[in-house]
Amino acid sequence: MRIILTRLPALDAALIRFDAWWGGLSRRERILIATMSTLLAAVVLVFGVIKPLQSARAAAISDIRTYETLNARILAAGTLTRAAPRRQGAPVKIAGDAAVALRLAVTPEGIPGGARVTVADANYDTLIAWLADLAATSDLRARRISIQRRPQPGRVSAVVEFAG
Repeated sequence: MRIILTRLPALDAALIRFDAWWGGLSRRERILIATMSTLLAAVVLVFGVIKPLQSARAAAISDIRTYETLNARILAAGTLTRAAPRRQGAPVKIAGDAAVALRLAVTPEGIPGGARVTVADANYDTLIAWLADLAATSDLRARRISIQRRPQPGRVSAVVEFAG
């Protein structure tokens, strides 16, 4: 490897002027200027290099924690599923098909502007799941709901009027 050094006249002149200035100082002045220069270099090092690096490191660690938290939340949420297909047809058919899918015994009847569905005996959770399924997969909206508790725990009967 070859190193080529070139002489810079401006740099040579500056070094000659500095040497002349330094040579004109007393021993005490040289010690004071060297000490001041060392302290100034330390301050520049601390506040110009070390502190910004520490700040950048803290910000990076904070960002990593944020992204790890978001990643954990995304993984906990699971995969995205496709929306259930929209149910089409008459309101009586839509309500009946949704009930059959959940094994819910219903008696649908057509009324002007929608349907009235009677549920004689069902599990409360199944009834609510059926209503949620209809809200998510069709344009039917419950206009009126009457739910009565049955003698058995968790069992209900209901009459639901849908507008659609």
